[in-house]
Amino acid sequence: MVTDNVCRHFLFGVIFLKDTFSTDFIQNINMLDAELRMSESFDLVGRDILIGGKKHLRLYFIDGFCKDELMERVMAYLMRISEKEYSSQKTARDFADAFIPYVETDVAGKPSDFIKYVLSGGIGIIADGLCEGIIVDARTYPVRSMSEPENDRVLRGPHDGFVETLVFNSALIRRRIRDTDLTMEIHTVGEKSKTDVVICFMKGKVSDKALNTLRKKLGSLKVNSLTLGQQSLVECLVEKQRFNPFPKVRYTERPDAAAACVLEGSIVLLTDNSPAAMIIPSGIFDFLQDTNDYYMSPLIGSYLRIIRMFVFALTLFLTPIWYLLVRNPDFIPQWLDFIRIEEPNTVPIIAQLFIVEIVIDTIRLASINTPQALSGSFGIIGALVLGEFAVSAGWFVPEVVLYMAFVAMTNFTQPSFELGYAFKLLRMMLLALTALFNLWGFIAGIIIITLEIAFNKTVTGQSFLYPLIPFNGKALRSLIFRMPINKSKN
Repeated sequence: MVTDNVCRHFLFGVIFLKDTFSTDFIQNINMLDAELRMSESFDLVGRDILIGGKKHLRLYFIDGFCKDELMERVMAYLMRISEKEYSSQKTARDFADAFIPYVETDVAGKPSDFIKYVLSGGIGIIADGLCEGIIVDARTYPVRSMSEPENDRVLRGPHDGFVETLVFNSALIRRRIRDTDLTMEIHTVGEKSKTDVVICFMKGKVSDKALNTLRKKLGSLKVNSLTLGQQSLVECLVEKQRFNPFPKVRYTERPDAAAACVLEGSIVLLTDNSPAAMIIPSGIFDFLQDTNDYYMSPLIGSYLRIIRMFVFALTLFLTPIWYLLVRNPDFIPQWLDFIRIEEPNTVPIIAQLFIVEIVIDTIRLASINTPQALSGSFGIIGALVLGEFAVSAGWFVPEVVLYMAFVAMTNFTQPSFELGYAFKLLRMMLLALTALFNLWGFIAGIIIITLEIAFNKTVTGQSFLYPLIPFNGKALRSLIFRMPINKSKN
């Protein structure tokens, strides 16, 4: 069997290396059957059609991707072609225009392109006497309903969301932006997966430098497949950042949020098989926005945004500052006497803080794998057993549980899980440095965090602190405050 495979690829490999079709119909069929390995895959179908008892057509398609009704219609038209009509067509384009009653048809001059289209779900047609393949884009993918995403809900506004099918996602953005400047530029990434990736932007608003940088990066990617969808794509686009936890891109599963970012001049990346869009470039201030801000009045939206910034800053500094003050009681002013620990536990406070940090992540990981019907009772058990009973048993002081519960809750005040974990890692680093070097360790931690943010870059090379560095007052004001829509074109 191995010898047969080697001989088969040797006989037809010469033609494929040239990447051109032969004038010999049988040779083309044998070559495509060999490359597609038709005899070894049950879902790859090759259907022969006779014309006038002499001329032949062969259809290639994947069972499950093609619509049965459309296949029947196309085959019915092809079977009614007379030999005289067939002979009058000199090129594949003429043949497709004359005999294929479908809107989306194309011509593939290279066998590699032909095979890629067939494996993508299209119908490939090889005709005797024509040196090109014909592609009918009649694919249909299994798709779930466009319901509101679980992780990006709003009180008001549309309740549709992106799905795993690229064409549907691009249509959801097109529905909201009916302008000829909206551009959907498609690229193929992955030597094996050949995943479709779409760059969505508004011509005239997007930064040409950022756009060209992204195009160059996509064109130079050398990867077998995007196994994990957009996450694999981000890891390929982003330069190595082993010690910088801040995310490089924002994600959204909402078409309205993606359309708004496109209109503001951002680039949106849509990846096939992924229900989330990537927003590029994204700085630290961009993560502090939320879709709900724009479905409230400007005053309420600004209030919510400022509260979010303040609370999220507490997630980073609350426990390190409290631990620093508890370790140095002389630093505590009289009006903060209530934060003192009256009865210190035998377990060191720093150990308690780290244990609760790990326990919170353990509960979060366990809740992901808990059936939905049991998730409510699981949360009650986790809160009672690991909270109340741990304090009663003398493992933790109540203040540790209280502050860590607040920190865990406030992580969800902004929609980016990646930014939440970045702050978590930096908070643990700040705690460790404070435990080792006291006040000087706390100061060193603040400096390290500042440098991590200052020297971070977005995917397109822009400063992570923009619009603060370089300074853009108007843009910074619009990110901190929710501006009325009549004050801006966006």
